[in-house]
Amino acid sequence: MIIRRPTSSELRELRSIAELQFKVPGDILISEDVHVAVSPNTNKIRLVLKSGVKYLGLRARDYRFNLYIPAGVVLNSSVPHPHMRVYVKKEYVPFIAKGKTLFCKHVLMADPEIRPEDEVLVVDSAGSLLAVGRALIAGHEVVYYKRGEAVRIREGVSEIEN
Repeated sequence: MIIRRPTSSELRELRSIAELQFKVPGDILISEDVHVAVSPNTNKIRLVLKSGVKYLGLRARDYRFNLYIPAGVVLNSSVPHPHMRVYVKKEYVPFIAKGKTLFCKHVLMADPEIRPEDEVLVVDSAGSLLAVGRALIAGHEVVYYKRGEAVRIREGVSEIEN
């Protein structure tokens, strides 16, 4: 991977993807001080780095972002509740913060507009960020299921602290 500053057109493109996917102003999520990791073979952006840390991944198959904890913190503070959030029952908070799988029976509530394959913020009942991941079940359905995986966790906040 080649790490460099994004061009102005790449910055505009990254911001427009963020606006479409997360429904936030692009400059809130993608600031001027980001760097990008570019594939040497395809010359396409694969990662967005902030302060040298993975911030966002850019999927090759659909050109949508994968969230990491630093970007999740920014989104959690700037997006109104319950948009793109899955709330976890209190007794399962430590497990989810460690990056363990979130099952349907552990979900307290979820944004009804979440669709399968959407990037989500996993939070406790107070709204504190626990993890980021990809939803496997629609938000309006997840609270009705008692079995199965609800969110495939990519990264938990406890994993970052260690």
